[in-house]
Amino acid sequence: MRRRTFIAAATATVVAPGLAETQAQTQAPSTEERPMSPAPTTGHVDVNGAHMYYESHGEGGTPLVLLHGAFSSIYNSFGTIIEGLAATRRVIGFDYQGHGRTADIDRPMSIEAIAADIVAALDELGIDKADVLGYSTGAAIALRIAIAHPEQVRKLIPMSATYRLDGIHPGLMEGLGEMDASMMYGSPWHSNYLELNPEPDFDRLFAKKTEMDKGIKDIPDEEISGLTQPVLLIAGDSDLPTIEHLAKFFRLLGGGIFGDTPAGLPRSQLAILPGASHVTAPFQSEVLLAIIPAFLDREEKPAT
Repeated sequence: MRRRTFIAAATATVVAPGLAETQAQTQAPSTEERPMSPAPTTGHVDVNGAHMYYESHGEGGTPLVLLHGAFSSIYNSFGTIIEGLAATRRVIGFDYQGHGRTADIDRPMSIEAIAADIVAALDELGIDKADVLGYSTGAAIALRIAIAHPEQVRKLIPMSATYRLDGIHPGLMEGLGEMDASMMYGSPWHSNYLELNPEPDFDRLFAKKTEMDKGIKDIPDEEISGLTQPVLLIAGDSDLPTIEHLAKFFRLLGGGIFGDTPAGLPRSQLAILPGASHVTAPFQSEVLLAIIPAFLDREEKPAT
């Protein structure tokens, strides 16, 4: 069995019997149906050979960058919360290499390359510092950006993420090597891709994503504990990460302490979404719109 992080498991798990139906029942409105008030600013930025699509909603505050999951798009991952988040701040979503409205390019796909694309895109848009919310594969990208470019990330929100392979529920990694693109045909992710992508070739995307997963490495504990940003770690209670791994993740971020002391609460936070799986976690809009803005708006004490 190949060593991979949660990201590959997420890709496989969502096409298991019953899960695509569950996601279809809870997913964001289609691109034709979703209400937009007011309409977002849309465009493309040319970075590292990619013509990357973005949308900008709302205004004010520190910009919040949204990084979607694998085989997904801005709205497929964040459609139920994007307007609520944009009510009090500028929110920018990107469709990264080969996803959504961004065509693929002639290069391998990797977490590091996509992270570099996002950083370059923010530079092109004149954004020096941002908050970053990533879901699933987007969380892996967000973690890489925060580690490599700490000066550009004010606050970090990884959702449905592990930083090590052994943080995934046992057994979920088995059988991934036998997956093929046809297993996702007709799923909400496949349909969304065919609807949006300017040069759709799903088999090619699937093959490149599979190769990317083979090269994903665990993040060392010291890099997690070395993160300089406040972190809001979010996962469903039936998500890919085990509860034990989330506890370890949170402790490395300075959490898991008794907060009723003069030192107070830690800078980072952990939120477990009740009754939520990997597929349904990003659609828990009522809870997410309560905890995410509160975390972003919290005034931070200087780090000691």
